[in-house]
Amino acid sequence: MLLIGNGRLVTRDNTNPFIENGAVFIENDLIKKVGTTKELKEAYPEAEYIDAKGGVIMPGFINAHEHIYSAMARGLSIKGYDPNGFLDILDGMWWTIDRNLTLEQVKQSAIATYIDSIKNGVTTVFDHHASYGAITDSLFTIEEAAKQTGIKSCLCYEVSDRDGEEKMKQAVKENEAFIKHALKDDSDMIAGMMGLHASFTLSDKTLEYCAEHKPDEVGYHIHVAEGIEDLYDSLHKHGKRIIDRLMDMNILGEKTLAAHCIYVNKHEMDVLKETDTMVVHNPESNMGNACGCPPTMEIFHHGIVTGLGTDGYTHDMTESYKVANVLHKHHLCDANAAWGEVPAMLFEGNAKIANRYFKRPVGIIKEGAAADVIISDYIPLTPMTKDNINSHILFGMQGRSIVTTVANGKVLMKDRKLTQIDEEEAMAKVREEALKLWTKINNR
Repeated sequence: MLLIGNGRLVTRDNTNPFIENGAVFIENDLIKKVGTTKELKEAYPEAEYIDAKGGVIMPGFINAHEHIYSAMARGLSIKGYDPNGFLDILDGMWWTIDRNLTLEQVKQSAIATYIDSIKNGVTTVFDHHASYGAITDSLFTIEEAAKQTGIKSCLCYEVSDRDGEEKMKQAVKENEAFIKHALKDDSDMIAGMMGLHASFTLSDKTLEYCAEHKPDEVGYHIHVAEGIEDLYDSLHKHGKRIIDRLMDMNILGEKTLAAHCIYVNKHEMDVLKETDTMVVHNPESNMGNACGCPPTMEIFHHGIVTGLGTDGYTHDMTESYKVANVLHKHHLCDANAAWGEVPAMLFEGNAKIANRYFKRPVGIIKEGAAADVIISDYIPLTPMTKDNINSHILFGMQGRSIVTTVANGKVLMKDRKLTQIDEEEAMAKVREEALKLWTKINNR
């Protein structure tokens, strides 16, 4: 039994959104009671007590699009890498990394990402993995890291034709094996999807092969129209826009996650809405790769389930929140843009996305929800109410404001100290494998 109290409680439950001096009672992996600190301390005097010290108690963050395999790219300089456009960035940096990864480096990349996620209050991750140097068992290897660190994870492998038919088929079978494994798992901590890279690296034959090997219970996780080159390729090769191609290939649907969607038009938004396909916005990555600003405000107002991700650029969801907020104001030349839409993506859209893959409600603090709770040390200097919570988070918090992270009822970090893993020992292993990877890449 665990009781978290003495904080400003942000529940994301519309029936009871904010409690000034709130508390959460947790039993095993579920939230059992929400109320004031006084009443819950009186009701559960034997529970282990964590004092929020006047900070903010809220649901753990959800990252709807992550790339664990990119963890060891930080600071990497590759000989001869001088990209001229998005395709050069993919091939020169990201595909170079994934082609050289070993299974041990995949695991250490996952450990590093999950540690950073815990420190930033992220308790659920949707990852899109690639390691064409080590395909078989790569998702199971990431699962080992997820269990070791305690992060809820929905995993997939990035199927692509870029390295030939044999590796494409290995990738599909890795997805298939992991999905079947995850469907049998009753912990509600792991899920699987059929991962696809992007339209321009996937033939119709490959997409048909994926469909043959995808269990009906899950959907696809795919990059859509991230670069203009992806759209041009679809028009040139298939005579149709990307969303229409994916519709014709039966890729879209309520369990499918379409990342980016920068170069989509109104007709394609209508199709996304009609098929109830989910979309994830990744603002920093789109800006950093100079891919363009997606019509995210329009996508959102189409009624499409829209979430927020990091694309591996960061593991701090508040950072993506801040950047998305200013990106769309700047792009639309409208200071009133994104005030409501972006927080809805982070706090409502991400929860809807996760709740299509995990059984217990996530992204909310209420009775019966998954016990994913975080504490921020942010103590507002102005009044905090149910009406201005998002503004306080936007302007007052950062990921590293999080001091305590609880996931699935387990305390993963308390007072900024990890509890389930020896951070110093773990990061020493990460650094050792990162050096091996860098040496291998630059001695090709």
